Amino acid sequence: IMVGTGRGAANGILIKSGEALQTLQGIETVVLDKTGTITEGKPSVTDMRAANRDTELLLKIAYSLEKQSEHPLSVAIADYANRFDTELMEVTEFEALHGKGVKGSVGDEMYYAGNLKLMQDVGLDTSLFAPELEAFASEGKTPILVADSKSVIGLFAVADKVKPSSQDAVRRLKDMNINVMMLTGDNQKTAAAVAGSIGITQVMAEVLPEDKESKIRAIQENGTKTAMVGDGINDAPALARADVGIAIGAGTDVAIDSADIVLVRNDLMDVASAVRLSKKVLLNIKENLFWAFIYNVIGIPIAAGVFYPLFHFKLSPMFAAAAMSLSSVCVVLNALRLRNFKPEKAQLEDKKEDKKEERSKVKMEVKIEGMSCSHCSGRVEQALNAIDGVSAKVDLEKKTAYVTSSENITEEQIKAAVEDAGYTVVSVK
Repeated sequence: IMVGTGRGAANGILIKSGEALQTLQGIETVVLDKTGTITEGKPSVTDMRAANRDTELLLKIAYSLEKQSEHPLSVAIADYANRFDTELMEVTEFEALHGKGVKGSVGDEMYYAGNLKLMQDVGLDTSLFAPELEAFASEGKTPILVADSKSVIGLFAVADKVKPSSQDAVRRLKDMNINVMMLTGDNQKTAAAVAGSIGITQVMAEVLPEDKESKIRAIQENGTKTAMVGDGINDAPALARADVGIAIGAGTDVAIDSADIVLVRNDLMDVASAVRLSKKVLLNIKENLFWAFIYNVIGIPIAAGVFYPLFHFKLSPMFAAAAMSLSSVCVVLNALRLRNFKPEKAQLEDKKEDKKEERSKVKMEVKIEGMSCSHCSGRVEQALNAIDGVSAKVDLEKKTAYVTSSENITEEQIKAAVEDAGYTVVSVK
């Protein structure tokens, strides 16, 4: 456990307890928060639609309301309005409505900015923007509607870019036979579009912040060991409820404090790395127990003299002490093998590098005349392998040299090496 947690820390995976490390290897379901976990957590406005084309009023109202909130979607709209030097109006009676949006008075009018559920709660008709709501959601964008007390005056589409590693991370978790789910407050269509883009089929959408913990509890009640991955304040209860809570290092302090494992790098691939590290640690512990028991099962009867009446064989205290020390040495050396652990990202990079090297190699078959014995083939093989970047094997019966070389080795260099050895090249394929 000590070596495993140390190796995890060296790779940006901070494991707070040995219990969390051991529990992680038995996880059956991983639940991923969307914003800031699957996505970058830096949403931006992609589209704006205004009723009666009054974009100036829409921007003013939206900017004035959203400026009061620190929610990522609010920040995105405020940043967008800033680009147009939008006037900031005074807002009174401001209130953040968790999981729905915000509201506040501008002048004598109450305005709302939020999701479809907020508009329905207020009793406003959104049919004017139905086509846009449908289209934006199917593209994985989050629609934010802006309305006064009588009608919807416009909407914004906000998109949050999916992290490049999210798809690979989901695939690796599935390869480990772990079920992957997404949990989000977004509407069902937007959530399904984002989840589908990275290979997640099970989505819990339109979940209010206070309901996230109950969703995790419901999964656990089915007897499923569950890990929750999140980064925000509203993820903290769910992180604490899960069998293993995993916080993204770029997340809030509350989320980090509630979690059992913290991923220093803002990368979902480290979730897969943490699970694999946990499995390797537990396998190592079982191997150590096996060796420790085998030593004792064999050594104790011998030391006790069980075989002395039959074989007149007994174990001297000196050898017994040496065997016991050797047992401890074996256990420690086996545990230290965990130092060779590589995270998922490093493994993928190694594979890409190997494939790159493989693609850069050129294979040639060189037909040669004049070879009559193993001495001849040995001379040709030696001459070819002397070229830097060339690996060659000569088949005397087929009178052929099989050459693997880097791209910068030319046929002329191969021919020259063979001819310098005293033989003739017939063809090069």
